[in-house]
Formats: sequence, structure tokens, C-alpha cells
Amino acid sequence: MILVVGGAGYIGSHLVKELIKTKEVVVLDNLSTGHRWAIDKKAIFVQGDLGSEKDLVKVFEKYSIEAVMHFAAFSLVGESMQAPQKYYDNNVGATLTLLRVMRKYNVNKFIFSSTAATYGIPSVDMITEETATNPINPYGRSKLMIEHILADFALSYGLKYVTLRYFNAAGAYETAEIGEDHDPETHLIPIVLEHLLGQREQISVFGTDYETQDGTCIRDYIHVTDLAKAHIVAMQGLLSGQLKAATYNLGNGKGYSVKEVIETCERVTGRRAKVELAERRLGDPARLVALSEKIERELGWKAEIGLEAIIESAWRWHQRKSDTLASQ
Repeated sequence: MILVVGGAGYIGSHLVKELIKTKEVVVLDNLSTGHRWAIDKKAIFVQGDLGSEKDLVKVFEKYSIEAVMHFAAFSLVGESMQAPQKYYDNNVGATLTLLRVMRKYNVNKFIFSSTAATYGIPSVDMITEETATNPINPYGRSKLMIEHILADFALSYGLKYVTLRYFNAAGAYETAEIGEDHDPETHLIPIVLEHLLGQREQISVFGTDYETQDGTCIRDYIHVTDLAKAHIVAMQGLLSGQLKAATYNLGNGKGYSVKEVIETCERVTGRRAKVELAERRLGDPARLVALSEKIERELGWKAEIGLEAIIESAWRWHQRKSDTLASQ
């Protein structure tokens, strides 16, 4: 059985949808940002806190856990700047509690949801796993701290782990049963689609004077189902003994500018956006694009879903969510 901590959240719930096809899954989530309805009905759900040793012990006592997947971090960059203690308490402190309980029950396989924020503002166009890590906010620093902790636990306690550094997760499940549903929403694609559904008055583009082809920031977008599949191949690598300790970038290897994303949303939906040009945001790099050749070479994983298909899946989800709200 696989324990998915944070399995009611956006990425965690999509992982559970894929993982439940081949494995028994137990989800632990406190529902502070996740949703009960997003958890696949075939998974076992336990409501509890990552930082509560009592809650964790109940799960490890009752179920035979082979491996743990960890998605239960706070992840808003701006909030982390305003409330760093919240981020270090949950993202670092609570993860240490989880690792301590795993050691107590001799569970030594761990898959960690990390982030491109560990790289900070890179000096290269294409980011590899060897690119220097220099996070510029408490969120990124908290994730990098956990990466260091995992390496130390591997050396001293025999922990076997895979760290997966995401770039921009986007899109929704193919059936539109689940999708991105944050409050507040901070990601570009859902913000644009909500605007095109009439739920926002306009879209703000922060910075049009970057050294890019159209002056707007470039990001690497990866479909959430591609992300889920990467976690599964990483888990298989740990369970088979192929992997002991590894770090991989997860991205498409292609960069799309903010303007390109907005234009693609307009093309997919057949609707026009009202765009407001605004000043740059502090700490926004001009370009964040991943090279994911390492995981393709070692595990055979490659992102398969391109930007237009990502947006099409997200559009189906947002339309369904809008229709559901309208009927209530």
C-alpha cells in the first residue's frame, strides 16, 4: 500500500487517480487546501495532519505502507514571504515528523514533491539538475532544506528517495472530474480561463520588458497527468531497487511566454481576453525552462502533453466547475 500525504490537493489527487489503477492507496490530508471530492473513491481516506505524530502513527499502525509520496506542502511564494514561520513549520518541521514515523515503522522509500523554486533566478536558459540551487523565497528554501534532509537521512539511516522538481503544473484530468481549484488562485492558465468564463474582469500581465521574444516571462508548463506518471515511474524505481537516491526535473523542455499562453487560451476557447499591462513582480525570472533528459534517460519518462492540450483539458474542467456552481 502507498501512503499519499496531501492526496486531496491538485497534484496529489491526480496522482491518486493514476496510482489507484495498480496499487492500493491511503490518502492522509487535513483538507486545509485540498478537497474531499477530489480523492478517488477507491482510495482510503484518513483526515489528519502531516505534523501530528499521533495521526501518522494511526495510519502506519493500521496499514502496511510500502512507500510514501509527499504532496502536503504550502506552496504560495508570496505568502511564504509574509509568513515564513508557517512555511518552515509545515514544509520542514512536519516533514521531519513524517520521516521520524517512517523510521519507527521501517518504511524507507520516499518520493518528494519539490519545485523549480529551488533554483531561484538561474543564469542558464535550460535548467538541468546540476544547475546551482539558490532559492530566493522561504517557499523555495523550505523545499531545498527538505532535499538536504533527505540526503542526510539516506546517508545515515538508509532512506531511499526520489526528489522531483516541478516546473509549472497545469491542466486537468481527462474526464474533467478533477482539476485546479485553488483559493486564492495564483496560476496563469486558470486565471485566464476564469476571466474568459466571466469570473474575472481582466488579466494582468506583469512585465513586458523582459529579454524574451515578446517581452513577457517564459515558463515551462507540464500537464498534471504527466507529473503523476513521473511519480509512478519513480516509485517503481524505488520498489524495484533500481533507484536509491535521485533528483529529477519534471518539465516539457519548451518555454511559452505569458502572451503565448493567453493567445492559446483565446484560441482554445474562441473568446477574447481583456489584458492589463502591469509592472514586473519582484523576483520573477525572465525564463524558467527545464531539461528533463535525466529522467527520460534513466526511467524512460517524458512529458507527452503539449500546451494546447493542457489548456483544452483545463478548459473542460473550468466549464464543468462553472456549470456546477451555476446549478447550485
